[in-house]
Amino acid sequence: MVKIKRATHYNDDGQVDVEKWLTHFSQKRSAKEVSFLRHALHLAQVASGDHLTSEGQSCFQQGVIMAEILFELNLDVETLVTALLYNTVRNADLRLEDISEQVSKGVSNLLAGVLQMEGVNLWHKHHEIHIENLRKMLLVMVQDVRGVFIKLAERLCVLRYASTLNKVEQQKIAHEVMDIYSPLANRLGLGQLKWELEDLSFRYLEPQTYKKLAKLLDARRLDRENYIQDVISVIDKTLKKEGVVHFQISGRAKHIYSIYRKMKRKSVGYEEIYDVSAVRVLVDTVEQCYQVLSVVHHLWEPIAKEFDDYIAHPKANGYASLHTAVLGPQKRNVEVQIRTIEMHNVSELGVAAHWMYKEGATRRSDYEEKIAWLRQVLDWQRELVETENISAEAQKKLFNDRVYVFTPKGDIIDLPVGATPVDLAYHIHSDVGHRCRGAKINGVMVPLTHVLGTGERVDILTAKESHPSRDWLNPSSGYIKTARARAKLHHWFRQLDFERHSQEGAIVLEKELKRLSIQSINPEEVAHQLHFKSRQDMLAALGNGDIRLSQITHLIEKPKSVPEAFVVLKPSRKVTSKAAFIEGAENFLTYTAKCCKPVPGEPIVGFITKTRGVAIHRKDCMNVLQSENLEEDVRARFIDVKWYENEKVSYPVDLYVVAHDRHGLLRDITSVLALEKISLLGVQTKLGRDNLAYITLTVSVSGLSLLNKVLDKIQYLSGMVSVTRQVK
Repeated sequence: MVKIKRATHYNDDGQVDVEKWLTHFSQKRSAKEVSFLRHALHLAQVASGDHLTSEGQSCFQQGVIMAEILFELNLDVETLVTALLYNTVRNADLRLEDISEQVSKGVSNLLAGVLQMEGVNLWHKHHEIHIENLRKMLLVMVQDVRGVFIKLAERLCVLRYASTLNKVEQQKIAHEVMDIYSPLANRLGLGQLKWELEDLSFRYLEPQTYKKLAKLLDARRLDRENYIQDVISVIDKTLKKEGVVHFQISGRAKHIYSIYRKMKRKSVGYEEIYDVSAVRVLVDTVEQCYQVLSVVHHLWEPIAKEFDDYIAHPKANGYASLHTAVLGPQKRNVEVQIRTIEMHNVSELGVAAHWMYKEGATRRSDYEEKIAWLRQVLDWQRELVETENISAEAQKKLFNDRVYVFTPKGDIIDLPVGATPVDLAYHIHSDVGHRCRGAKINGVMVPLTHVLGTGERVDILTAKESHPSRDWLNPSSGYIKTARARAKLHHWFRQLDFERHSQEGAIVLEKELKRLSIQSINPEEVAHQLHFKSRQDMLAALGNGDIRLSQITHLIEKPKSVPEAFVVLKPSRKVTSKAAFIEGAENFLTYTAKCCKPVPGEPIVGFITKTRGVAIHRKDCMNVLQSENLEEDVRARFIDVKWYENEKVSYPVDLYVVAHDRHGLLRDITSVLALEKISLLGVQTKLGRDNLAYITLTVSVSGLSLLNKVLDKIQYLSGMVSVTRQVK
């Protein structure tokens, strides 16, 4: 059976005694790190409360166990704190913003990266959809490999406590670990985690076979242990006799899943597997490794084809060791592994060995280590998609459509194949792209049209005062590949004409407002409603054609919500001199003032007359503007009013038309009104000496948008000079 390591700080129920664990932690770490970890423990304990993981475990306890697993890998305290808080963020109410404020920005960023790796868990369901998730996971992994350690520790915790889940969930998790995380642990050289992940997964995938092998191993355990002790004793005495110093010898039982694989590979039963146990010898130097090998081969006969020199030819994940098998005492097969202590650390900790705690700090991998790590991750992803029978098209999207390059700081950038240094510059920041003047690849100058390749370290050279070239936008020039860079270039050149477009927009808007006889608007408010930062941005957009005049005039007309303190005007359904009632006070008469004839959508104000009720004026009406010179008791008769929102009614408006006199002119104008179902309330015509007709029309319209539409249609009639709204 798989035996989970139980140190003295574990209780009988498998939970961690936090104080004992802190004491254990403090024996190897500084007081500052102990304080940092204690603070995080307190935050996790308070924030997690009674929240549980999907396996029914306490979020807090599972976080502590994850941190303990990583502590045994000797990782830095920031990684331990991130692991500690992971389940509380994932399953409770703790947010990344809280962690950034109360713990550290580094922990928050690392935790965000681990959470981004969640998408790969759905890999088995939708291969094509989650190609992008796998790519994101790759970026997170290469940016900060510690995120991978945390994710592996989390999966191991889930497996340890998966017995509470139903069989379907158990097998789903086990398949995922076998297909994704166990190969990843192997690529990382994390032997200590790999074997436990495999054995626990095997227990749920093949429960009967697992139990049978575990029972057989337990039955022969005493005989096996006595035999290995005899072998160790012989090697120990011989090495001392040969003058080998500073060595360690230990016995190691093969893991259940590795025995199962060997049985399948050789098509034999358990009884025919003789090397279920192995002897491991650790020494100081490579020379001593070969010296010990010579001693072992002198003691017992080597078995043909069972020798592997992984020191001369290390595995892809960095594993190095000498493996040999001999006919030991009683002519029984014995496997012997010989390696240095440093090789052993790499074997057990893999890439984690580069992140081990050293004198209160961590050591980040340099550029060469990151390149090697990138290759490992890419190899792992290729193995994953090959075993999952992913389509050729999906594999192309993952491996052939992207390149991964490094910045001078060691950050990795994901770009499409064919990307250039200019694309990278704009990916980093718009200003870097605008000022880009050259690039170095691995320290060598290259042209800006250079096509980037995976693993290249790119240094963008910039000038203090510079600007992009229009040649970059030419597709045949080869300067840019990405739509992102192209869009930023277009935006920069469009901004060059900002002032000109802003002036043109102001002229167009002023002309339209004059035509509609709208004398005052709040341009900043209108710009905000159109999602522009300022009035100038809105005018520039109007000038270059990004927005239309109708979008602005529509907002001017659009009714606003009516505060309770305002009197609400409810217009009558017929156009009369009385015009409207006040909602809630039907006997309070209202009417539109003849001096300005307001229509819905225009800012208005009411004036309480002595005999006729409330007169409704436009706020920019000359009579209202001149009221500041009146007595105080007269000014007090002005009240706030708002248009009633829910009814479509008509209001009288005067139009003033100047046109070249011709036959059928008035008929054409009235035809436009008829087509729009607008009532003509009155008309006055006058013929000037210059053969120009001056026509005043009183029409009934429901609001500014209809008024604007009618003005436009009349303006396009033959012989028109001008069409404007007339305000007395």
